[in-house]
Amino acid sequence: MTHGSNFWVIGGEFGSMNFHKLVEGSAQVRGPFKTRADAESCWREVSEESRHKAGVRFSIVEEPARVVA
Repeated sequence: MTHGSNFWVIGGEFGSMNFHKLVEGSAQVRGPFKTRADAESCWREVSEESRHKAGVRFSIVEEPARVVA
């Protein structure tokens, strides 16, 4: 039996504009969301809240579906 994927919104403030390393203590994880649409809604909200900060970025990631015996 396969369980559906979960979606997460992850991100925070990065130390430089190459977006390789988060500033310590700035990481944020939101979710899980059962649908991509729900995750996108959250992503829009957190992105809008931080749009005045150039070094802040958020992404939507999908957790792989799990097979449960």
